[in-house]
Amino acid sequence: MASLAETRDTETGNHIQRTQHYILILAQYLRSIPPYSRHLTDDTIQLMFKSAPLHDIGKVGVPDTLLKKTGPLTEEESMEMKRHIDYGLSAIRKAEQEHGSTEFLNMAKEIVWTHHERWDGSGYPRGLRGDQIPVAGRLMALADVYDALTHKRVYKEIYSHQVAMEWIEDKRGTHFDPLVVEAFLARELDFLEITERYKDG
Repeated sequence: MASLAETRDTETGNHIQRTQHYILILAQYLRSIPPYSRHLTDDTIQLMFKSAPLHDIGKVGVPDTLLKKTGPLTEEESMEMKRHIDYGLSAIRKAEQEHGSTEFLNMAKEIVWTHHERWDGSGYPRGLRGDQIPVAGRLMALADVYDALTHKRVYKEIYSHQVAMEWIEDKRGTHFDPLVVEAFLARELDFLEITERYKDG
C-alpha cells in the first residue's frame, strides 16, 4: 500500500524510511518522560514504526495535477489535497472489512487520521487540540514536516537542517506539541544521521 502511494507522489521511498526512523527516535526519547511514558511501550513504539509508512497512502486518490503542481494551490485544490486523509482512512477500513482489524491497522488509521492536526487546534481534518491529538499523530506531524522542509518538493526548494530546526522550534506550542519539539532538539543529530543514511538518489 505504501509503495502504491509512492508511484503517485513526487516524494521517494526514502521519505517513508526517513519518517519512520524519525518517529522511532522521537518515541525512544519521550518514553521516559511523563505523560508519554505511560503510552510508549516497546510494542506501541514498534507499531508506530511499522505503521508510519502508510501515513500518506490516501495520496493515491489525489489527481496528478495537484500532486505535481509547482505553484500554490487554489482554495478548491487545497481542499481536495486535504482529502488524502479521507482516502487513506477509507483504504485501511476496506482492508479491515476484507481481512479483519489488527493493532497494526488501528495504529495506521490513527496516524493517517491525525498527522495533520496541530497542537493549537488549527490543523485538519477535525481541528483537534493539545492532548486530543493521539501520540502517534503528534510524532508523525513533526517527522513529516521536517522531512518536507529538508528535501526538495515540486513546490519548494531544500531548506538546511539548521533552518528547518529553527522553523520547528518557532512552531513549538502552535503547530507541534512542545515536548515533541524538545525531543527533536535533543536528538537533532540523529535526524541528520537518518537523513544521510536514507538520502534521495
